[in-house]
Amino acid sequence: MSVTIAALYHFTRFADPDALRAPLLAMCEAEGVRGTLLLAAEGINGTIAGPAEGIAAVLAHIRALPGCAALEVKYAAAEAMPFHRTKVRLKREIVTMGEPGLDPTDTGTYVEPADWNALIADPDTVLIDTRNDYEVGVGTFAGAIDPATQSFRDFPAWFRAHRETLLAGKARVAMFCTGGIRCEKATAFLKAEGVEDVFHLKGGILRYLEEVPAERSAWQGECFVFDERVAVGHGLAEGTHGLCRACRMPVSPEDRASPLYEDGVGCPRCHATRDAADRARYAERHRQALLAEARGEAHVGRRYEA
Repeated sequence: MSVTIAALYHFTRFADPDALRAPLLAMCEAEGVRGTLLLAAEGINGTIAGPAEGIAAVLAHIRALPGCAALEVKYAAAEAMPFHRTKVRLKREIVTMGEPGLDPTDTGTYVEPADWNALIADPDTVLIDTRNDYEVGVGTFAGAIDPATQSFRDFPAWFRAHRETLLAGKARVAMFCTGGIRCEKATAFLKAEGVEDVFHLKGGILRYLEEVPAERSAWQGECFVFDERVAVGHGLAEGTHGLCRACRMPVSPEDRASPLYEDGVGCPRCHATRDAADRARYAERHRQALLAEARGEAHVGRRYEA
């Protein structure tokens, strides 16, 4: 049976996010919906999966929350449940940038996927990928600048350090991320820094890959996603990347062909940082996971949170 996956976020003002947590968690559990949802004073963010009718019920509940009527959702389908638990967590931010006082609703200009190629092909546009280094390594838009950040919290410092070089001779800034949430906040940050002509891809890479045909696409590679699919391509088809169970980083087919790769134990990225005891522990965890899988059970070692 197909599982419906819903990725969502919405910036709004919740006066008391703590009061929203328990009813939302109860709704998810009652409808057989798993995944992780984050609540903060600035809104809601997360990815959930479950039966279509259960997802519809949870989304109706969320749209009834203060300021969430216009919630937009990106859907995908999977043959198996990609999450093993249900979590509704309280956070200071639904996507952590660490810039106190930033208004995430004062964003740049949305650009529809159909109009994105023309914008980023303009030589007066500087194109910035707001995602982390390991995500960019899986795929990105042709010509995009990679900040090489390990965390979104690093983005403000990176921009301030490179601002003059980035903006030299450019009329505008265009930014993108997986589903749109990080570049919404990044455009709000640039506007707070005095940059006015800021644009971002509406719906993020996922919507672009869903709507723009491969033959007209400026995307190169696959898009890393935070669930067991690991990466997706055009049409949101499941990609070729797997997940290293030791370091939780994506591994390409080339990585898996490396003598430094061992399924469930390690990959070329983390091999040098693990000793024999670590590898023995990972190997035993992987063995137990395979046994659980053969019994049709979930195993904690195989869990990959939303």
